[in-house]
Amino acid sequence: MGDSFKDLLVWQRAVQLSLAIYKFTASFPDSERFGLTNQLRRASVSVASNIAEGYGRSMRGEYLVFLGHARGSNCEVQTQLTIAEGLSFGKASIRREVEGLSEEVSRMLVAIMGKLQNRR
Repeated sequence: MGDSFKDLLVWQRAVQLSLAIYKFTASFPDSERFGLTNQLRRASVSVASNIAEGYGRSMRGEYLVFLGHARGSNCEVQTQLTIAEGLSFGKASIRREVEGLSEEVSRMLVAIMGKLQNRR
């Protein structure tokens, strides 16, 4: 592994995902500030945060657990994006960008988890 979680491409993409979520939700109705806006933002921040926290743990098993949490939060993001689309919230072009980033992060997490599990 590198010297820092910041060297991880998956963490970098997860941060990009979170930034894109913030841009996407900026145009949501004010009535959603404590609803879907908050849920999407918290879930997206959780993806990158769990990757970082797991990386900082001393045992591979702990890292895997936190990567699993990150994957779960990413699934939350994907679900909430589907709901936002159904409600016609946000700009479609930004939503597609966010969905692409989320799918990329998902693939990367699955790959890293698979490699770590095979090393056991």
